Amino acid sequence: MNNTKNRDEKKYNKWIVILSIAIPLVVAGLFGVNLRDLGFDVEPLTFLPPIYATINGLTALLLILAFFAIKNKNVVLHENLMTTAVGCSAVFLVLYVIYHMTSDSTTFGGEGAIKYIYYFILITHILLSIVIIPFVLITYVRAITANFEKHKKIARITFPLWLYVAVTGVIVYLMISPYYV
Repeated sequence: MNNTKNRDEKKYNKWIVILSIAIPLVVAGLFGVNLRDLGFDVEPLTFLPPIYATINGLTALLLILAFFAIKNKNVVLHENLMTTAVGCSAVFLVLYVIYHMTSDSTTFGGEGAIKYIYYFILITHILLSIVIIPFVLITYVRAITANFEKHKKIARITFPLWLYVAVTGVIVYLMISPYYV
């Protein structure tokens, strides 16, 4: 049985590696592209940051609810919540890139200690948002291939990291929102 599970997982490994490398590279590449600078007549989509911050908050809530669902042995609810959380993260990413392709970056205007706190949260958020990609994908694949022992082991790492990324996404938005133009 374990050989079947491992074989099923291995079918996904190539995609996990490709996506874990491609997503951060594409996001970084597109982050530096502003459609207005390229001559496109697009309005800055300044309404997007509160939407994608809300999606981050929703992702955090879904993760917490999914955690309690599995602790209460409600596997179907857990699966549905986790699939929705993955979907929310994908929607967040698309909206985030679209915003940055149409709008100028906002500079944090805080002074003193709050500036260092903001940049600490921002930097850890960005770095962990890159690190979390393969963790989420591996955890998800282990669940869909019914390799639940391995799924549980990695989920113990994935859950707090992903929750941190989701929550700090909201915090970063709240801290920088007074400086949006």
